[in-house]
Amino acid sequence: MKKKVILSLLASAAMVVSLAACSSGSSSGSSTGGAAAGDGGLIGVAMPTKSSERWIADGNSIKEQLEAAGYTVDLEYAEDDIPTQVSQLENMITKGAKALIIASIDGTTLTNTLQNAKDNDIPVIAYDRLIRDSENVDYYATFDNEKVGTEQGTSLLTGLGILDASGKDTGVAGPFNIELFAGSPDDNNATFFFKGAMDVLQPYIDKGTLVVKSGQTDFNTVATLRWDPATAQSRMENILTSTYSDGTTKVNGILSPYDGISRGLISAVTSSGYTVGAGFPIITGQDAELDSVKAINGGEQYSTIYKDTRELAKVAVAMASAVLEGKTPETNDDKTYDNGKKVVPAQLLQPVVVTKADITKVLIDGGYYTDAQVNG
Repeated sequence: MKKKVILSLLASAAMVVSLAACSSGSSSGSSTGGAAAGDGGLIGVAMPTKSSERWIADGNSIKEQLEAAGYTVDLEYAEDDIPTQVSQLENMITKGAKALIIASIDGTTLTNTLQNAKDNDIPVIAYDRLIRDSENVDYYATFDNEKVGTEQGTSLLTGLGILDASGKDTGVAGPFNIELFAGSPDDNNATFFFKGAMDVLQPYIDKGTLVVKSGQTDFNTVATLRWDPATAQSRMENILTSTYSDGTTKVNGILSPYDGISRGLISAVTSSGYTVGAGFPIITGQDAELDSVKAINGGEQYSTIYKDTRELAKVAVAMASAVLEGKTPETNDDKTYDNGKKVVPAQLLQPVVVTKADITKVLIDGGYYTDAQVNG
């Protein structure tokens, strides 16, 4: 009996040693070639909302890449509520975050929180949306925002037939009735998008090829708070009732800054009697959200601007890693993004226009979506 007990104890001890060895071996390496997952410290990632699928994709991409690089990640969504985002960031600071990556809801409301981060030696990276009115923003990861707007305006002209596929003026005289929509006035990007688009559209408005029938052209009038599709849909419905209800006047094109807004606009025009086909308005968009890609396939939306969130996440992760390693992150624009307190060094990626003809080549072959997701 004693012999059995002794043998049992020896076997248990051997198993403990074996498990400890396995545990040590499995955590000794990571994709960065060194630290175990989490050894790099905690990084806080603040996203604005889950109501847009692009922010879910952004958050997931950043989290996956940070964890692969050996960091622990606190990923939070504030559902477009500013006090919630402030509270989330303060909690990240309290938890001892080594860096913050922030896609702000309102880039003017974080001054005190960012000062707290500075006081705790926590670097801050603005993600896709510039954080304004604070000196305590270290770097900015984004796309070329003015070019996004330029591409939106150009694709509207192409869809209307004013420009050909090469961007050459076709000489079509029009007039074409268009309406203008912009993003949220508290999002710095929205002004860049609108400026880029209007730089392209204004010459055609000036010569009468394009007519903004409602007369609503200034940014403050056409802006859509929080990028809300329902707000945009309601405004479009009001425009259709007030400006296009004579039975003959039609809206030919709509500048939309974002796919969610585009889908609201599609609902507004279809409920007013427009049907997909030759007379359906040319509607732009942004973010290549899956429902809008399907709408482009179905002829409801003409174009979107594709911004690969995987690549933007790489930039943000590289910035955070570089700063925490005492290095200077790579940037390619150190002049443009003045946040009211400082010019924030930025790394800009290039946007890509996607129409129906580009879906397979750009989005499916590029691995952003599968064929089953788009066409299933």
